[in-house]
Amino acid sequence: MTGNATHETPGPSEAPLRVGLVGYGLAGSVFHAPLIAATDGLVLDTVVTSDEERRAQARAEFPGVRFAASPQELWERADELDLIVIASPNRTHVPIATAALEAGLPVVVDKPIAGTAAEARGLAALAEERGLLLSVFQNRRWDNDFRTLARLLADGELGEVQRFESRFERWRPQPKGGWRESGDPQEIGGLLYDLGSHVVDQALTLFGPAALVYAESDVRRPGAAADDDTFLAITHVNGVRSHLYVSATAAQRGPRFRVLGQSAGYVKYGLDPQEADLRAGVRPAADRPWGEEPEELWGRIGSGESPLTGGGTPVRTLPGDYPAYYAAVADALRGKGENPVNALQSAAALDVLEAARRSAREGVAVKLSDSADTEEQPV
Repeated sequence: MTGNATHETPGPSEAPLRVGLVGYGLAGSVFHAPLIAATDGLVLDTVVTSDEERRAQARAEFPGVRFAASPQELWERADELDLIVIASPNRTHVPIATAALEAGLPVVVDKPIAGTAAEARGLAALAEERGLLLSVFQNRRWDNDFRTLARLLADGELGEVQRFESRFERWRPQPKGGWRESGDPQEIGGLLYDLGSHVVDQALTLFGPAALVYAESDVRRPGAAADDDTFLAITHVNGVRSHLYVSATAAQRGPRFRVLGQSAGYVKYGLDPQEADLRAGVRPAADRPWGEEPEELWGRIGSGESPLTGGGTPVRTLPGDYPAYYAAVADALRGKGENPVNALQSAAALDVLEAARRSAREGVAVKLSDSADTEEQPV
């Protein structure tokens, strides 16, 4: 379980670590660049994009930033950089990460790190061989609701958990197009690998490895080519069952979390505010609150009655803390802390995503662990 990352402010003699950011689309401009710039000890040095509008956008927010037209330009001056962040389309993650590691540079890769678990483990092996950091940007471990749930579980507030329900639902009846909604397998698009990377990572972080996976995956919207409405059921090795929903076609959203334990349940509606704030141009700063939500959005803990009819007791939601991820990366690069999300953890999540894809395609429950007491069988 993950809480606020503790980190040390660089000493006066420590120069900031110079970051090269590959890609300045949604991931690069909304998440990575602002969080890098807000982190003590990191400086956004170079952005890789050949798009003039994106360059102008980056230059306006980060005066003095340099630009490159291709990742190759970064490898040619690898001695001027301390970290490469890959926020380019999914299909490019493995080749760019491989090239960066071979150039001797530590790497952060946006999720999913790769299209397959085997590729993720190959990158992990290369990073270990080179003695370099390889981290995966799983920012949803620092969502406000996830942090709150992790604390409740650590404190034993729910008793032994029996079922974990997690929903990441949107209402987007018209496809936007682009590679994220492409049906080309090479693009690694669709919600299973997009939002599914988040909900699966959260489930494994909270409840441990998966033993059995079942999934239903559909293309609901006219004109869509990739899955836009997917359900996963995971039986964890410890017996907890996770029911995970990702959808772009949810006309009415369910609770973000519903967690049922032997002693009590926890229900939380609404999304963490950090993404919306970042999209709106709000930036983390030491002199103002970050990741806070109003009391009316707090989840409730209790038993015997629905929270929608007044059941349970409000639980203050801990602040979301995306900045803690890059603070932990900076500490890890300086030898002061651990890698916050390593590639082998992401490989385990990809094992689940690959099993889910097979389950949905073949109509079987897919066994991942000898601890599962159910063989693959039609469902």
